[in-house]
Amino acid sequence: MELLLFFLLILLASVLQTSSGFGFSIMATPFLLMLFSPQEAMQINILLSLVISLALLWKIKSDVDFGLLKKILLGSIVGAPFGSFIFAIVDLTTFKLIIALILIGVTILLMRNFSIQPTKNREYGVGFLSGLLTTSIGMAGPPLLLYFAGTQKNKENTRATSIAYFIFIYAISLLFQLTVEGTNKTVWVNSLYALPLVLIGLVLGQILFKKLNQALFTKMIYMLLLIAGVFLLGQSLLSLF
Repeated sequence: MELLLFFLLILLASVLQTSSGFGFSIMATPFLLMLFSPQEAMQINILLSLVISLALLWKIKSDVDFGLLKKILLGSIVGAPFGSFIFAIVDLTTFKLIIALILIGVTILLMRNFSIQPTKNREYGVGFLSGLLTTSIGMAGPPLLLYFAGTQKNKENTRATSIAYFIFIYAISLLFQLTVEGTNKTVWVNSLYALPLVLIGLVLGQILFKKLNQALFTKMIYMLLLIAGVFLLGQSLLSLF
């Protein structure tokens, strides 16, 4: 049953990641933590996310907003050390609670047609926040999701730019994990078992992406943001009580 749950989870998360550019970590992390240790769950997550992003890159590279990508990457490089600092000295339960409430609140505002004007400083800021959250709580995606939804980027640019950015983040995260935390056979064996499901998810996700209009794509982004917020909120509340 655990193996079937793992395969179903990987398939659904792969479809979501392929069709939106986001979602694998948001969907997979809570369930992987039920099946594996935190270190194993994170490494399986990173490995499979990296495979999906690399497999898609050749197809979506013409849709990447390289000017925006450069600013987000530079911002994330600056933000990552601050996230490590937060991880080292701040109570992560309280920090996750604050992030969850902000995430849910801003998502509700976006659903009520709140918009964000794109500027150079805000683009650097999005990267900074993404880098900070990557090294503190392991969630790079929410700042990008909020920004893309708020600036009403089209679905092609949103997916392509996100995937290109995540290749960088996943590669750095994996290198850090392997160097600092080490790895084990469970991570690599289960990642290999999951690869056929990832490939099926890539095909199904591409079909879904073509069928999604901009309105449905935007609603999917809101759903992912709310799921991420609720997941962080649940994590923090369980730790408190």
